[in-house]
Amino acid sequence: MKKWIILGIVAVLVVGAFIVLDVVAKRAANRMNQVHGGAPYTPTKRGAALHSELFIADLHADPLLWNRDLNERSSQGHVDVPRLLEGNVALQIFSVVTKTPKNMNTESNDDTTDDIQLLSFAQRWPPSTWFSLKARALYQAKKLANTVEDSEGRLVFIRTRPELERFLAEREKDPGKVGALLSLEGMQALEGKVEAVDALYDAGFRMLGFAHFFDNEVSGSAHGVKKEGLTELGRAVVKRMEERGMTLDLAHASRKTFEEVLALATRPVVVSHTGVKGTCDNNRNLSDSQLRAIIRNGGMVGIGYWSTATCGKDAKAVARAIRHAVSVAGIDHVGLGSDYDGAVAVPFDTAGLVEVTDALLAEGFGEGEIRKIMGENALRVLRGNLPAQ
Repeated sequence: MKKWIILGIVAVLVVGAFIVLDVVAKRAANRMNQVHGGAPYTPTKRGAALHSELFIADLHADPLLWNRDLNERSSQGHVDVPRLLEGNVALQIFSVVTKTPKNMNTESNDDTTDDIQLLSFAQRWPPSTWFSLKARALYQAKKLANTVEDSEGRLVFIRTRPELERFLAEREKDPGKVGALLSLEGMQALEGKVEAVDALYDAGFRMLGFAHFFDNEVSGSAHGVKKEGLTELGRAVVKRMEERGMTLDLAHASRKTFEEVLALATRPVVVSHTGVKGTCDNNRNLSDSQLRAIIRNGGMVGIGYWSTATCGKDAKAVARAIRHAVSVAGIDHVGLGSDYDGAVAVPFDTAGLVEVTDALLAEGFGEGEIRKIMGENALRVLRGNLPAQ
């Protein structure tokens, strides 16, 4: 009898601990993913009319990191399927975060701490994810696959060029669909093995970012300690990715990594979510020389919405950053990269993207230019890079 009493007490303590951790995780998600303004959004008539006709693509968002049902509209965070549809988003690239350092900053971080491990405990991820970054990536890929399966056709997983073209044809008839692509933020998830690229490919990943907030076995980060370039493994990864039809993402990459990847790349690269030094000069953002290098490669940059990217807290600041990027890189090389749900505060959630359309009109962009910025440029790159089958 005494043994059962002890076991009962232990069970109650374990359940209580899980409840507390779940509350802590939800509070952290709410605190780190805020919206400055929010609904109701009141666009101009011209902006609303144009926005309803646009093909919109976002190169980077992180909602898979959090324990929300993305098929249900939430008051938390920035992205879910209902809000994507409300914002008229046609393509959303879902990025996967596997490790972030404690006291994360844009200047210098090492890899000795792991806040995502704490989050994996708190959100009750499978034990396999607690100590393996690759397992965390594969778990979040499975989360996206499950969300697609449960979406009643509203969310469509895109892995190949034919799947993209089929989706585009279907969406012409039924705009109540969103295409989903899968991306990785930081190649620490490869765990030092080029073969891991194939495992990620098989799980549906079609874009991989070289680094996040610290240096890894593949490359240096702009926010790492040494900030070096590609390693021998990194060069092998570039080759393997291009063979598989995976897009190279230079967001967060060190300057040396940026240059070395572009010297090797034979296909257009992206910088999925960034700002520009021309309107917001800090270590997170791209210089004009880097923007010009993207032109030569034929790739594109996705301008983000958070204050470190734009030095502002409204859609006008986003439009100013886009204006500068276009003035340097050209209209064919700039798009959107929200960083939604990436532990950032933003002026609007994805349901409020009409704010960007209105701000671009106010900035003096023509309707044809806005179509390119809001999604057509991203579509061009993805069409060229996705595998043929």
